[in-house]
Amino acid sequence: MKRSEINDILKQGEAFIRSFGQTLPPFANWSSDEMRSEAAAPIRERGLGWDITDYGQGKFKELGLFLFTTRNGTLSDLSTGRGMLYAEKVMITRENQLSPMHRHNIKAEDIINGGGGDLIIELFSPNTDGSIDRKSDVTVPSDGQEVTLPAGGKLRLSPGQSVTLMPGIWHAFWAEKGDCLVREVSTVNDDRTDNVFEMDIGRFSSVDEDQSPNRLLVSDYV
Repeated sequence: MKRSEINDILKQGEAFIRSFGQTLPPFANWSSDEMRSEAAAPIRERGLGWDITDYGQGKFKELGLFLFTTRNGTLSDLSTGRGMLYAEKVMITRENQLSPMHRHNIKAEDIINGGGGDLIIELFSPNTDGSIDRKSDVTVPSDGQEVTLPAGGKLRLSPGQSVTLMPGIWHAFWAEKGDCLVREVSTVNDDRTDNVFEMDIGRFSSVDEDQSPNRLLVSDYV
């Protein structure tokens, strides 16, 4: 992705989030220099902040996701079962913009439609080896009730509705009837090692630095 494209997406995304009356934490407005400073070390270490991805495929409008991680615990806490064991994100999925089929080895997550269009989630159970089970039904909790779908079934979440995805559950998602504000509440998030994709793609984008960054991305921290 070109940095100029990322800068434009960030500007549009900030406005979209504000349109729902949501305010991001102060570090969302930090300059690149501030985010590189020693004071920002805990933010960088926990992977907090802006995240724009086209999964390395160069077609963000069709295959991509906008994310902002507001809080995140540590894997060391998770391994001991004590401390900050949770994470939270705000995301934007554009109408018909695919977040591709993937699963997590560790993370359990609640995916919540925070407003806008409908959020469509395509679901599969895992085989014992972790691969996609294309035959068996899949059962997931949704707002306090279990929902069972056939393999590859599509769960439609209207604004306010949510689904819980346990580790191993394969899922892809996109928005219909308009762009969608999505919230994610999960166990500790590790996007560098805990995403297993069906396609041979990466989690982060390669960036063509045709402009200076208006905000650093999580992928810029390393």
